[in-house]
This record gives sequence, structure tokens and C-alpha cells, in this order.
Amino acid sequence: MKQQVLVLYLASSALDADVVGWSRYDGTGRSHPTTGDSDEPPYATGLAALQDGWRLFQASQLHPPYPGHEYDTSFLKHEFFFEKFEEGR
Repeated sequence: MKQQVLVLYLASSALDADVVGWSRYDGTGRSHPTTGDSDEPPYATGLAALQDGWRLFQASQLHPPYPGHEYDTSFLKHEFFFEKFEEGR
């Protein structure tokens, strides 16, 4: 069995929030996704990924913004890691 990993960055901490960024990694070797290879996310929400058989194995901790920095930009903080296991080649 080979692991596939899907990283979804959501608009909020809710799994049914819109996907705003994503990365895919395919340990099966059947595909070779790269950053920016698609204008459309693989799923509209994290919930849609769950419904398609992806297993959620990590979500970012929720940290409140430091006072006075509520509108600073930085990393995408609502990051969710999903995995699937499939037969490799």
C-alpha cells in the first residue's frame, strides 16, 4: 500500500469552509502533481474530501491573533492534512 497526501488550506477552521489553497503528493507514483498545476482545487471543501474517502489525520491548532495584529497577513493557518492508501505500481 502506498500513501497519497492531500493538504487543504481552508477559509476558516470549519471543514465545510471553502478551499483557498492546496498541495498533493502521490506516493503511488501514478501522478506527479506540482504547485500551480491547476486553477481549481481538487475539492471545494475539506468535507468533500472526507466524503470522497480521504482520511483527515492532522489539523492546525487554532491560535487567537496577538492583540493589534488581527489583520496581519502570514501563513495560511487553517491547514488540514488528508491521506489515502492505494496499491502502488
